[in-house]
Amino acid sequence: MPATTGPSFTRGLWRIAAADVSSGNQVRLLRNGPEAYDEMEGLIYEARESVCMEQYIFRSDEIGRRFADALMASARSGVNVRLLVDWIGTRGTHAAFFDELSAGGVRVQVFNPPGFRRWLGLVPRDHRKLLVVDNRVGVTGGVGIGVEWSRGVASKRRSLWRDEAIRIEGPATGDLTHAFDKMWRRARGLRSRRSRFIRKRPSGAHLDPSTHAKCLVGIIEGEPLRLRVARALQMQAIAAERSIWIASAYFVPSWAEYEALVGAARDGVDVRLLLPSRNDNPWVTALSRRYYHRFLRNGVRIWEWQGEMMHAKSSVIDGRWVRVGSTDYNALGVAINYELDAIVEDTEIGRQAEDRFLEGLDQSREVTSRSRIMRSR
Repeated sequence: MPATTGPSFTRGLWRIAAADVSSGNQVRLLRNGPEAYDEMEGLIYEARESVCMEQYIFRSDEIGRRFADALMASARSGVNVRLLVDWIGTRGTHAAFFDELSAGGVRVQVFNPPGFRRWLGLVPRDHRKLLVVDNRVGVTGGVGIGVEWSRGVASKRRSLWRDEAIRIEGPATGDLTHAFDKMWRRARGLRSRRSRFIRKRPSGAHLDPSTHAKCLVGIIEGEPLRLRVARALQMQAIAAERSIWIASAYFVPSWAEYEALVGAARDGVDVRLLLPSRNDNPWVTALSRRYYHRFLRNGVRIWEWQGEMMHAKSSVIDGRWVRVGSTDYNALGVAINYELDAIVEDTEIGRQAEDRFLEGLDQSREVTSRSRIMRSR
């Protein structure tokens, strides 16, 4: 699959990742929590018809309070406001907080609380982070609603969590709305009314960035056992000619993902991983480091972020294909939970994503075979 043939990539996303691709989208990358929060809050206050918000993490701290006020203000103005949160992701958030939202006109739904059903309701989780306003503009990525994305929570060396989000305006917003509606119905115990093959518009598998209006955007809906993001990575590894740069907070890849990256690196592709050095789940970093020796031996370069937490879930391939979403490369993200990722094909957005990645490397430390953590292992 040569990287110079645009239609083959959009066709591949449709065939193996169920991601329809649309053209004519306006896309902007958002840096970290504060920039994403300002954008999202502004969109909520500007809403005229509908607000659909889906969040794995929604705390009742100062950031949660800020968004609660915006959602209730929008509901009071007559906007249809729906908030979908995950039961495990909101543990620690007081029930009274969501009761206040409901009393303020916000329709609140909790996904998969525990009960007498499959897996006792413990899995899968709704790990998505999504906002769609008026079926016109949407924001998705890895940013949750909590102070850690604003100023950090560590007792020492506190700093805001590094993360990424993406603002999309255009036809792809309809795919975001469709994804939200399906999750809303699942949370209510209702079956989805439409399969992936029943679309309001023709498949975008034929689109070519050289002839169609930019930006080309495909929305991948991660669902249990579908492995869509993993297959998209394998397709990108096949297509990559120059570089594969990945930022992942909880990186425990499957052997298929490992071999795709190693195969590209051994074939001369510049494969780089940006991972956290400190993690809110320390055992994940311990598992990630078990792969380091194999990756380094095969030409994959690894950096560890030196701030409080690197929480991004993004990648940029050949400075052309950019992925921003909620999926980490581990079993929970790829195979078990509900996730959401946007893949953009555009050279300008790709250049911006590369610049952002390189800025992250400037604040990171490269891991080599002589690094202390490798000697200790």
